[in-house]
Amino acid sequence: MSYPDVRPRRLRRTPAMRRLVEETRVAPSELILPMFVKEGLAEPRPIGTMPGVVQHSRDSLRKAVVEAVQAGVGGIMLFGVPVSKDPAGSGGIDPNGILNVAIRDVVSEIGDATVVMSDLCLDEFTSHGHCGLLAPDGTVDNDATLAAYAEMAVAQAAAGAGVVGPSGMMDGQVGVVRRALDAAGYADVAILAYAVKYASAFYGPFREAVESSLVGDRRTYQQDPPNLREALREVALDVAEGADMVMVKPALPYLDVISAVREAVDVPVAAYQISGEYAMVEAAAANGWLNRDTAILETLTSIRRAGAQMILTYWAVEAARLLRARY
Repeated sequence: MSYPDVRPRRLRRTPAMRRLVEETRVAPSELILPMFVKEGLAEPRPIGTMPGVVQHSRDSLRKAVVEAVQAGVGGIMLFGVPVSKDPAGSGGIDPNGILNVAIRDVVSEIGDATVVMSDLCLDEFTSHGHCGLLAPDGTVDNDATLAAYAEMAVAQAAAGAGVVGPSGMMDGQVGVVRRALDAAGYADVAILAYAVKYASAFYGPFREAVESSLVGDRRTYQQDPPNLREALREVALDVAEGADMVMVKPALPYLDVISAVREAVDVPVAAYQISGEYAMVEAAAANGWLNRDTAILETLTSIRRAGAQMILTYWAVEAARLLRARY
């Protein structure tokens, strides 16, 4: 018989050996926890399509961010859910709106112990559910929306956000936000640009989480899933406008895009493991179709291997604990 001269299996023989030669490793400090806070809640409210995820009250949010810090999570991303909405999304700009209040709550609770980020978009606050202001014909008015984003960015910075995340996919949003922050004296506030945000079917559970009022879709401003070169153009524009970091969203269906973006830029790259990605693993695990903990770490590792330096994931706290136990 002829035997192989090279035996790669030697390096897979034991768990200790596999850990020793791992090429890609996720660290808790690279995970960012998205968190929802709902105006007027006395207790956290479960989100039916995202088992284990809740809309927080202000008090439960404070407790949860302390838990995230203790787990070693690198950052949190805050989303506000208001009681009332209007066509202009004014609750997102109001210093006393739920998102800005929540930013102040979190910063007063944990200071600089983790990075406090805030979603910079109007969709949670508009009665029509779009990410921008509407023109008389019902289309999203890009340039009018930019003026609102500038105000929103300053309000979030004043509340204490260390990073703002413009996510509405308006042309020119990063440059407008950067100039507004600088002019208001917040030059140290960083921008995590949602530079590559696809019009995805995987956003469904998120719409419940933020109680979206959207009728229709966002395909006129979010990116078309078949397009990669367009994504790289969007990233280049955002970096040129002053983005400190760029994001690809969703993550798992777009690993090739994450890899291409990583090769194209010299700023940190993030990826958002979105609600639908979370929900499908949770649903499969609940049916006994896969091992939940193993699947969580495998999906995160794949995103990290593709080139994302930071990962927004609803499993951030749990994954951080799993990783600490593993290593």
